[in-house]
Amino acid sequence: MPSTKKTRTAALVPVEHIARSIIILRRQRILLDTELAALYGVTTARLNQQVRRNLKRFPGDFMFQLSAEEHAALMLQNATSKLGRGGRRKPPLAFTEHGAIMAATILNSERAVEMSIYVVRAFVQLRDLLASNKELARRLSELEGHIARKFTKQDEVISEMLKAIRQLMKPSQPKRRGIKLTADWS
Repeated sequence: MPSTKKTRTAALVPVEHIARSIIILRRQRILLDTELAALYGVTTARLNQQVRRNLKRFPGDFMFQLSAEEHAALMLQNATSKLGRGGRRKPPLAFTEHGAIMAATILNSERAVEMSIYVVRAFVQLRDLLASNKELARRLSELEGHIARKFTKQDEVISEMLKAIRQLMKPSQPKRRGIKLTADWS
C-alpha cells in the first residue's frame, strides 16, 4: 500500500498540470528547466548543476539550451522579468521526454523518481491529443474537398441556368417579311 506522502505528492501535481507545462519548441515537446526542477522538488540551479556534471547523459535529442531569440520570445509570452532585474542570466535548458526522465535519474531523489512517472504520462497524453487532432484535421480536409467538388458542380449548373435565363430575357427579333418586288410595274 502506498504511503500517504506519495499519495499527497501525486495529488499536488496532476498529469494535466504537467501537460500544460509542456511546450512545443523546435518541433519537439519540451519542459523547461524551471518547470522540471519544480516538479522534481529541487531548485533550477541544482537541476542545471547536476545536468552539467552529467552532460554525457544528455545528447541533443534529450536536452538543449534555448537560443537568445527563443528565450526572449518566451520571456514576452510568459511575462518573465527582464535581464538585470532578478531574471535569468542564461537561456533556460529545454528537456524532451527522454531528457526529463534522465534528469530524474541524476537527481536521485525519491520525489524525482516518483514525478518522472507523471511526466511520462503527461508527454503520452499530449502525444495522444496531437494524434487525435491530426486525424480530425485529415477528416476535415476530406470534407472540405468533398464540399468544394459539390460547389464546383453546383456552380456549373447555376452558370448554365443563368445563361438560359439570359437567352430567354433577350428581346426576340420579330421575323419580318420582306417586300417582294416584282418586275411588273405597269
